[in-house]
Amino acid sequence: MSALDFDLSDRDFWAGPMSEREEAFDRLRARETPAFFEEPEAAYAPKGPGYFALVKHADILEASRNPDVFSSGAGGATNIPDMPAEFAEYFGSMINMDDPRHARLRRIVSRAFTPKMIKQFESDVEVAAAAIVDDLLAKGPGCDFVTEVAARLPLKIICDMMGIPERDYRFVFDRSNVILGGFDPEYTGGELDKIAEKLLTAGMELQQLVQDLAAHRAEHPTDDLISSLVNANIDGERLTMQELGSFFILLVVAGNETTRNAISHGLHMLTENPGQRALWLEDIDGRAPAAVEEIVRLASPVNFMRRKATRDFEMNGHLYREGQKVVLFYWAANRDESVFDDPKRFDITRHPNPHVGFGGPGPHFCLGAHLARREITVMFRELLRRVPQIQGGTPDRLHSSFINGIKHLECTF
Repeated sequence: MSALDFDLSDRDFWAGPMSEREEAFDRLRARETPAFFEEPEAAYAPKGPGYFALVKHADILEASRNPDVFSSGAGGATNIPDMPAEFAEYFGSMINMDDPRHARLRRIVSRAFTPKMIKQFESDVEVAAAAIVDDLLAKGPGCDFVTEVAARLPLKIICDMMGIPERDYRFVFDRSNVILGGFDPEYTGGELDKIAEKLLTAGMELQQLVQDLAAHRAEHPTDDLISSLVNANIDGERLTMQELGSFFILLVVAGNETTRNAISHGLHMLTENPGQRALWLEDIDGRAPAAVEEIVRLASPVNFMRRKATRDFEMNGHLYREGQKVVLFYWAANRDESVFDDPKRFDITRHPNPHVGFGGPGPHFCLGAHLARREITVMFRELLRRVPQIQGGTPDRLHSSFINGIKHLECTF
């Protein structure tokens, strides 16, 4: 730390200009060994022993491929301080578990996503995206692209998948904002001593919503995902009501917030890079796959995941001791100069593009990556065909170390 004049655990660091963040991670990647940081202060947990910041692509791949060494379940993966027991009840889904518990939940959940259900979701995405652009054109320029476009598509798809009625969409949207925007004054008021209570309340309310619906679906099943999950019996296993509630929170947070931020960042990138927009407009469908991967790489909606070493382990020349924490900074790895040519450049033709925007390889690779790619592809296809010159203003960024989010983005066309 003595050689560094910034601190990744300082919340103000994440509220600073993006250029300063890029410079800081450039310096971290240039180091021979990972930098060590003190843990951030948290009202809901005692201060821990600190962590190593993994910022190189190779380190994140290696740690991800060794989940038996780098544990997600030892205190949680989504926060740097260890997660208290009361938090685990709401935020303890499989993203914060190791095998065999992780494998059991993933097996049950994966079996519920039948080919018929996936096909229906894909067609629903096209209908929803078209309706959203209809509404955008009716409202006219000057509206908030995040709330009127980027957030609406994944929110509707996730809620429709689960069978959440439309009247509850706003409820789900607001609670997920609180969970991921815990330190942003817009969502929680910014009072540190009250953040834990607001996070727990938001988690409890989302869990109660889905558990009430699940109790009804157990007696009156339909063709939605809640019915499939609550009635699923995979090799004699089924989800408990608590597991169902935690999975729903994971789904609405990971499947809603991250996709909306990728779409929001995508418009900002196209606005800042008119040559890339023109290139995409030349062949909207043909260039979409590579363009979507590039959006996810540069956006890196999830900045990091945390792991804890279960035993001594040497990786890429550095020895990690049992019990030490490492934080996998995906955002930084996706800008690794040793892997990506001119990594800060937005290039919709980039190939290969081995980004870790959906997490590293291994058991925790994003379960919803296929759906996220589909939603981003269809949304930009509709926009480029029907509102080809849409522009985004200055992003109002989320104050968060965990999510690389855009809260608001005025659009013109």
